[in-house]
Amino acid sequence: MPLRTIEAATITATVADLCMRANYELGEEVIRAFEEALTRENSLTGKDILQQLLENARIAREESVPMCQDTGFAVVFLEVGQEVCVTGGDLYEAVNQGVRQGYTEGYLRKSIVNHPLIRQNTGDNTPAVIHTRIVPGDRIKITVAPKGGGSENMSGIRMLKPAEGVEGIKKFVIEQVKNAGPNPCPPIVVGVGIGGTFEKAALLAKEALLRPLGQPSPLPDIAGLERELLEDINGLGIGPQGLGGRTTALAVHIEIYPCHIASLPVAVNINCHASRHKEAIL
Repeated sequence: MPLRTIEAATITATVADLCMRANYELGEEVIRAFEEALTRENSLTGKDILQQLLENARIAREESVPMCQDTGFAVVFLEVGQEVCVTGGDLYEAVNQGVRQGYTEGYLRKSIVNHPLIRQNTGDNTPAVIHTRIVPGDRIKITVAPKGGGSENMSGIRMLKPAEGVEGIKKFVIEQVKNAGPNPCPPIVVGVGIGGTFEKAALLAKEALLRPLGQPSPLPDIAGLERELLEDINGLGIGPQGLGGRTTALAVHIEIYPCHIASLPVAVNINCHASRHKEAIL
């Protein structure tokens, strides 16, 4: 069977569009989560902030302007079908060209520096951070998830002892959110990765943020842990924008992976209230 071909230029155009849409259009599930939080929030300040977030999302969508001034590091997830051939250019360069175009044409803030110590701005928000999986089929799925610096800075990883178990995991996640306080612009979404290795747990935590907001894990024990953590986090009283209230987090999403008998890696990746990601299938 001949391979299906996809032009690099098509990938570039798609990534550019996704970069802009992700920054302009907050997902409907996030809007619903704000509206549901309004019905539960007992803080008048918290209610006012949630209403402002809803208004901010409306203006961003209707006027095609960024919902936040931090338009993020362009994190791109690729699922590449093994029966696909990219023609007319390099796959990763096509993605980076799409980021370059999207952030320039969309008037999105350029936040990437070329060296972590010299810190000269690259001027076009490239390079992207690209995660690639080879999957069955003849399609390419592209997900663009702009990640703001404030929330990313509040993330962490810990190599627990297996004996620490569920209670150790809960303690670490709650501690991470509590120490973050107002810094990640709550209400937040908490991505948790459990298992794998040091780097796999961190990737799992980031991938957890791509799940539709509030959709529970298909594993009953993990779904139960998500509910427990969400209740405990919202019991901290941090509230919207850290000014107090019941709505510190909109959701907790957990992804797991098998791990070594000697290890229990746990990673937390926090997303701000602007839980942004858009996807397309070519």
